[in-house]
Amino acid sequence: MKRRQFVQSAGAGLLAAAGLGRAKQVLAQTGSVTIQSLGHMCFLFTGDGRRILVNPFRAIGCTAGYREPQVNADLVMISSRLLDEGAIEGLPGNPRVLADPGIFEFPGMQVQGISTDHDQVGGRRFGRNVVWRWNQGGIGNILHLGGAAAPITVEQQILMGRPDVVFIPVGGGPKAYGPEEARAAIQALNPRIIIPTQYLTQAADTAACEIVALDNFLALMGDTPIDRRSDSISLSPADLPESGSRVVVLDYVF
Repeated sequence: MKRRQFVQSAGAGLLAAAGLGRAKQVLAQTGSVTIQSLGHMCFLFTGDGRRILVNPFRAIGCTAGYREPQVNADLVMISSRLLDEGAIEGLPGNPRVLADPGIFEFPGMQVQGISTDHDQVGGRRFGRNVVWRWNQGGIGNILHLGGAAAPITVEQQILMGRPDVVFIPVGGGPKAYGPEEARAAIQALNPRIIIPTQYLTQAADTAACEIVALDNFLALMGDTPIDRRSDSISLSPADLPESGSRVVVLDYVF
């Protein structure tokens, strides 16, 4: 892959929430975004003439049996430099890369990176995790929590807003939410659509992977409707629940 274009932040702080609110107001209520699971925490988003790749990985440990995401993208966002969520070397083309918290402006789209802890000891073990928030395809608040591990603070909750679609780790281990922590974060954020990430599948090297299966999380979701798909889904504003939440499981195709 050619030399990476790391995009610099245009600013940060609580004012970001107001900026994203203005961006959401001007979105047309038409169009859609197609979301494809590429395994673990990695997803490809296609809409508004853009292809956005979030958290590409190396095939090792918990991702040992997945295909490494060799896909073309205009923009790549990574939550950390860890190999299961921030392996950008070897990606095709020369996409722009976002790796740090801040506000980033693109034509018709604003991206915000929000800093959280990647463990429950103040980041002392795994450092910082970047949560990504953006609008695409008429969906005003897409929120990818990356490897969030610590409870969401009041300030972080203000920055994140109410997600239209949230991608949340549920498998646990030392550097991401387990099922109960994920449920607590969902209760705080009140998202419309919940897409679980980072859970045990047949792809994992179980000798090196400490995460649990998806069913552990789904069992805690009570009466929340669960919509199980193949590896992709297209969402428009009309698909968002008017009230309550819905879990959408995107099953990776091996």
